[in-house]
Amino acid sequence: MKYTIEKNGEEPIYIRLYKEIKSDIINGVYPYKSKLPSKRLTAEELGISIVSVEHAYELLCDEGYAESRERSGYYVIYNTEEFFTGKRENTFGSSLTENASTVESIHIDLPFSSFAKTMRRVLSEKGEKILIKSPNKGCFELQKAVSDYLKRFRGINVSPERIIIGSGAEYLYGFALRILGSERTYGLEYPSYEKIQQIYEANGVKYDLLSLTSEGIDSAELRRTEATVLHITPYRSFPSGVTASASKRHEYIRWAKERQGYIIEDDFDSEFTVSSKPEETVFAIEKNENVIYMNTFSRTIAPSIRAGYMILPEHLYGEYEKKAGFYSCTVPTFEQYVLAEFIANGDFERHINKVRRMKRLSKPL
Repeated sequence: MKYTIEKNGEEPIYIRLYKEIKSDIINGVYPYKSKLPSKRLTAEELGISIVSVEHAYELLCDEGYAESRERSGYYVIYNTEEFFTGKRENTFGSSLTENASTVESIHIDLPFSSFAKTMRRVLSEKGEKILIKSPNKGCFELQKAVSDYLKRFRGINVSPERIIIGSGAEYLYGFALRILGSERTYGLEYPSYEKIQQIYEANGVKYDLLSLTSEGIDSAELRRTEATVLHITPYRSFPSGVTASASKRHEYIRWAKERQGYIIEDDFDSEFTVSSKPEETVFAIEKNENVIYMNTFSRTIAPSIRAGYMILPEHLYGEYEKKAGFYSCTVPTFEQYVLAEFIANGDFERHINKVRRMKRLSKPL
């Protein structure tokens, strides 16, 4: 192996090894169906523990780049040859209802005392500042807290100024439509969250429903549609529960590039993955060139928290300022300060990690 894994780096050894192997899989160094080097051989060549190698391989399996075969080893399942060919695709059809009924559901119990303590602290420290109108994009404190969190937890590195705060996903969908324009055709997962379709209809936008398979939007549907924008929920799309495979996420990116189009990525619920590493976002894979990323706090904290955030590709901020930059921020200043403090003091990530542990323990063997 050509990798140099320094033991005193900022990231854990297994994360650095995972990233190196993932890059080689994507670039064809390890082609589809090829066998990855054994854990023991990899550990010996790199001078690291077998446990570190095992963790790296588990992450590759979690994200759909490889699979483990009993008494045989690890094999690459990331397949660029499937892009737009429709191979290995099985559209749900009548089985969708059954699949939806099996979607895992765990009650997410945010400790109220922790959140209430944060609210009291903000009232005490901010005082009359909570009465001041928020800047249009949102309070810098919340932008900064979200920026730091995304860098730590999601592998997304953007400056605070690029984060636009708004009152939930539905409000942010409208922003995306204004920025990208109503003359386009938008491709929506089918089935998907019913309000997505309702918002497109309310805005008079032409959309195309694209059938899902067990790995994401059917490749034949991607070839067929005239859409130039894909609206996707890559992790556990509702109500199907489908999570897009690694191959499919890269297929979406290639599709958007070939059509000079865009992807709207709604990252709802992905923080609560049972994987030992947070889910890979399309935004992070694409280096944010043509992906609009959005997420909210309604699932991770509480449904009553009507706050979310959106990140645009850099070249779209001019369009945002022209078409939507004059809109006032719809999230109360006090609520923004509370969220900022809740994230910055570590309570938010502790809550997420607790729920993820609960979900892993309840996952069927």
